[in-house]
Amino acid sequence: MRKKSLGSNVFNIFNITFLGLLALSMFLPIANVIAKSLSDVGALTTGKVSLLPVDFTWINYRYVFSDISIIRSMGVTIYITVVGTLINLILTSTLAYSLSRQEYKGRKFFLIMILITMIFPAPLIPLFIWISTLNLMDTLWVLMLPGAISAFNFFVMRSFFQQIPSELIDSARMDGCGELRMLWNIILPLSKPVMATIGLFYGIIHWNTYMHALYFINDPRLFPLQVKLRQLLITDDIQVDAQNTPFSDLIGSPEGIQMATVVVAMIPIIMVYPFLQRFFIKGMLLGSIKS
Repeated sequence: MRKKSLGSNVFNIFNITFLGLLALSMFLPIANVIAKSLSDVGALTTGKVSLLPVDFTWINYRYVFSDISIIRSMGVTIYITVVGTLINLILTSTLAYSLSRQEYKGRKFFLIMILITMIFPAPLIPLFIWISTLNLMDTLWVLMLPGAISAFNFFVMRSFFQQIPSELIDSARMDGCGELRMLWNIILPLSKPVMATIGLFYGIIHWNTYMHALYFINDPRLFPLQVKLRQLLITDDIQVDAQNTPFSDLIGSPEGIQMATVVVAMIPIIMVYPFLQRFFIKGMLLGSIKS
């Protein structure tokens, strides 16, 4: 076994220390948010909470899950995340598969057009006019359809499809397999890593939808969770009956409710990622290699 040099040992120590401090700097704000969401209003108003809860209580989460407007916003976010991600995966995979085959004669033109959209995204005013013309304003479709295909995700998926042996596709065609059947029964089952990776990318984008909702949604009933969270954080838009509710003590400080909403907004993505991690790493490596 070869002994490591002094320089290598110093580099490893520096690398581990730096990455450890970087991870700690990312974890501490999250720990502070969780601690505040589980602390009593008195401890929050006096500034006693740092990394651990003070006067532990669930009342902030009870308020979050009893507020109809927050529950509605959460439902909107879950809906656009699930339905929007399905739309993204269907459209991106069909386009990526067709443009990954050499026999498609017009593919270079479409690849250039897609690349242009990646380099020069649509300005806000033309996008607003286009959405108004299609009557998508104040609908949930405006949060899902305009970004149905991401150019970056398309190129990653196309690169993955190009690595599938052409002999496999040719043999399926000889057996009478149509293009849609081939995509569904052969290509997609072989593409679970890249589908999970791209699905995670799209899902995070939908879950964190904010700007499009702010620009194109005026109906408060259609606000996703991130817009509702903005209302709580910036405008302190918290409705509490001072006399007839167990939440009357929260009137003095809305910070606990704000932090509880932040935690509720980030937990689903944190819970999903571990199940997709092995596909995520494999999909990114395979999708980033061009043969």
